[in-house]
Amino acid sequence: MDNFITPSRPRALTVSELNHQVRHLLETSFMQAWVEGELSSFSRPSSGHWYFTLKDRKCQVRCAMFRGYNQRIRPLPKEGDQVRIRGKVSLYENRGDYQIIVEHIEPAGLGALQQAFEALKQKLGAEGLFDAANKRPIPFPPRHIGVVTSPTGAAIHDILTVLARRCPAVPVTLYPTAVQGQAATDDIVRAIAAAQHHNQADVLIIGRGGGSLEDLWCFNEEKVARAIAQCRIPTVSAVGHEVDITIADFVADLRAPTPSAAAEKISPDQQEWLRRLDELRLRLHQAVLRQTRRQKTSLEHLTARLRDPRRELQDKGQRLDDLELRLKAAIAQRSKTEVTRLDHLANRLLLQSPTRQLSQYQTLIQQLQERLQHSMVKQLQRRQDQLAHLGQTLHVVSPLATLGRGYAIVQDDRQNIVRQAGELSAGDNITARLARGTIKATVDSSFD
Repeated sequence: MDNFITPSRPRALTVSELNHQVRHLLETSFMQAWVEGELSSFSRPSSGHWYFTLKDRKCQVRCAMFRGYNQRIRPLPKEGDQVRIRGKVSLYENRGDYQIIVEHIEPAGLGALQQAFEALKQKLGAEGLFDAANKRPIPFPPRHIGVVTSPTGAAIHDILTVLARRCPAVPVTLYPTAVQGQAATDDIVRAIAAAQHHNQADVLIIGRGGGSLEDLWCFNEEKVARAIAQCRIPTVSAVGHEVDITIADFVADLRAPTPSAAAEKISPDQQEWLRRLDELRLRLHQAVLRQTRRQKTSLEHLTARLRDPRRELQDKGQRLDDLELRLKAAIAQRSKTEVTRLDHLANRLLLQSPTRQLSQYQTLIQQLQERLQHSMVKQLQRRQDQLAHLGQTLHVVSPLATLGRGYAIVQDDRQNIVRQAGELSAGDNITARLARGTIKATVDSSFD
């Protein structure tokens, strides 16, 4: 007996160790599962947790749904309901009971959240909150953009990235809020009210990034829907991904499939504006060149038609000199003719020497001389009067004489001669040329 050696035995697990290992195995093998069955043995202790059994015709499984998850479930489940649950497979180590830790529960068929969604959609739609007539236009381009979302989520990052690329000059104000969980509903309503009180943004983006229906549920709450509908600022709903539809999408003035798309829709593209500005600058430059050419051609044409007053005076002066020379030549010719005639009479007188005839002829000669003198004086006076009349006529038609009588030649700032008051407007600059000097003035008013 002393030589008998007892063989070594394997170490036995304690019940706690076994249950712990089984729990770890279950939780790592089943990350998450959807299970459908009939709800029974439903209990709600004072802790707020739910405990029930899910069964079908052959088997059953225990379930636990803790207070943090069941507070959002409406309506409350009851005995005999056919439900779908989502949760993690686990083990309650103290009793060694296999169970499911439930995170979500909904009626089999159409889910509870979907039922609540459809009920609220029908209610608000009947009140007219979705009517197109109530949709306000989104200002474009916006002067100031407000964003109601989480300060740490992907949505604000996407929105700011798009706006920085498209229109960095437009200011953006974030009205931070929770966008998931029980407190998010009231938080979003307060953020919308804060944006209106701030009174700076002329368009408000309300949204968040993608998630499950439960994650997005705060945007399906009636409080949020009515806050958006009553908001004085035009609103853009940008909740989730393109396939996600919320009540906020129906109530807002504009729905965007994503936060990035919302920023794209309400913001101008500065590159397009710069391209358009370059195009307009080129068109303006070409128009100015065409107008300049037309004005230059018109000015050259008017310059060719406009006669210099000095040239006109030179022509009149030359005409006056010509008349003066002709008058002097006529007087000289007439004098020469009279002298010749006088010589002829003297010769005849010499031929008739009787004293009486001599006396008569002397008297006649004296009369003829007086007549000649009178005729010459009269002719000279008539020529001088004619010359004075021509000079006066020339002076009357002279532009300088017109200016001397108090008139002025008025030109606008393009050197065009102004003939009617209607050609000028208040504020136009004019130049008035007088007999002596020039006046520059600005028109206060004009009357025809």
